[in-house]
Amino acid sequence: MLGRDADAWAVPWEPYLSRRHAELTWRSGRLRVRRLPAAANPIYHGGKHDDIFELPPAGSFVIGHTLFTVAAGRPTPSPGHGGLLLESRTIAHTELERLKFRDAPHRLDVLSKLPDVISSAANDADLFARLGDMLLAGVPRADAVALVEVEMGTIETHGPAGTAPEPAIRLLHWDRRRSGEGAFEPSRRLVIEAVANQAQTILHVWSSPDAQAADALQFTLQGRFDWAFCTPVVGEGCRGWGLYVAGRFAGDPASTVLAPLPANELRDDVKFAELVAEIVGSLRQVQVLRERQGVFRRFFSPGVLHVLSSQNAPQALEPREADVTVLFCDLREFSRKVEEAAGKLLEVLQRVSSALGVMTRNIVENRGAIADFYGDAAMGFWGWPLDDPAKVENACRAALGIRAAFDAVTTHESHPLFGFKVGIGIASGRAVAGGIGTAEQAKVGVFGPVVNLAARLEGMTKPLRVPILLDEPTAELVRSQLPGDAARVRRLAKVRPYGLETPLVVTELVPPTGPESVLTDQHLADYDAALEAFLVGEWVKAYELLHRLPPQDRGKDLLTGFILQYNHTPPPNWDGVIPLTTK
Repeated sequence: MLGRDADAWAVPWEPYLSRRHAELTWRSGRLRVRRLPAAANPIYHGGKHDDIFELPPAGSFVIGHTLFTVAAGRPTPSPGHGGLLLESRTIAHTELERLKFRDAPHRLDVLSKLPDVISSAANDADLFARLGDMLLAGVPRADAVALVEVEMGTIETHGPAGTAPEPAIRLLHWDRRRSGEGAFEPSRRLVIEAVANQAQTILHVWSSPDAQAADALQFTLQGRFDWAFCTPVVGEGCRGWGLYVAGRFAGDPASTVLAPLPANELRDDVKFAELVAEIVGSLRQVQVLRERQGVFRRFFSPGVLHVLSSQNAPQALEPREADVTVLFCDLREFSRKVEEAAGKLLEVLQRVSSALGVMTRNIVENRGAIADFYGDAAMGFWGWPLDDPAKVENACRAALGIRAAFDAVTTHESHPLFGFKVGIGIASGRAVAGGIGTAEQAKVGVFGPVVNLAARLEGMTKPLRVPILLDEPTAELVRSQLPGDAARVRRLAKVRPYGLETPLVVTELVPPTGPESVLTDQHLADYDAALEAFLVGEWVKAYELLHRLPPQDRGKDLLTGFILQYNHTPPPNWDGVIPLTTK
């Protein structure tokens, strides 16, 4: 629906348009227009009233003071203009630097608004429209402006067979000072010369059609221009862009424009477009860098970002050995939930994304780096590219933050994390960290036995029934570095992991005491005494001490179950090691 109503395709500037004026239907490459019975004013098509008609691309109709023109898909710039090309002039940037504006206050006032125009644009389409408005405001003699893009990686062939292929051109946006003159197509030849070939401003001047033709052309859709120039916009954020400006002279083009540039009446317009292009290129580059930092910020802490954005970033990314602390975090119950929701996999994926977001946020906020994602698991690490004396503390704070976030919502059925639990393994040691991969593709990661150990510890949280496990070097550092109000540890058992021969002492990371903490400091002391008794074979004493812990504590289940399995009597040749039968 076309009209001034907010629910219709709104055209609020046209006073002769009714709230709901016409029905528009696009079918098979044609636009069908039907005037609604409630419309107060007529629709003009082909110079007469018409209530129902169809239009091809480039067809038009009029309501009140507004001309509506059909544009199917993206308009493509035309090969050129019908007039004879009188001059093609390449204008170097250095040639313009020596010239002063003859109307400096107005031009500088327009330019001063450019940063706000770019920063406040809602999207690229909005930005293109605002740039078009600025060019029309800053170049008073311009009749039409456009923002074009030369797609350097593609080619289009025009003309007969054997013609050299040309880069493809997209018309990102166009505007005319008098909208009633219809659509506008820039000169393909000029755009390619300026953006694809020269990378400098190119000015074209054409001869005017004869008077009779000129009278006729003012009523056509295209119209003709006496001059046009195209200025490339240089920068990674606007690669292949060009600003295109076209207009007419009041007098004879040949006598007006062929003068040297200092006397040329277009010199200020070209210089203004050059300044706009330079500012747009610079500000878009800043936007690109900010967007990249926004992406990196999801994976790296501010300290790591500072190093990666420095001049020595390539050197900083080189793989090297470092003392690191690795955290591996995996979702529990994920496979079962995927099976239960076989018809709602997208919903499950969204829930997993929320869970990975909790993991990522806690790792990055505690100065860690994201090394990788493994389906429903995430791995972070500390100690690279800068050595971090507090890497163990930061890793433990991240782990406790992840655990607390899941515990807080696991009983809320409406929350995306409902029903999910996590297992977390943390290990410290020597590893290779940095850009790891091939020459074609690489990622920032960490490699070494400590990574495998962290992953194995995470897997052991399930049979040991605790959320967070540490290796012994990490646990020792927690005991010596972290205060009790930050984190506590409980040496859980000495186990032989499934598939390995070497025993491993595993330690649980426990939250500090508080209203939501199940274990008090006395409970931890009782468990430590029970473990010592268990290791030396005093299982009756160990069993009694274990029963002092609250029933909600699942960490004691491993020792309790093993004691009951052997009827309170250690097996022959007891060495204190519990063999794990699953990964």
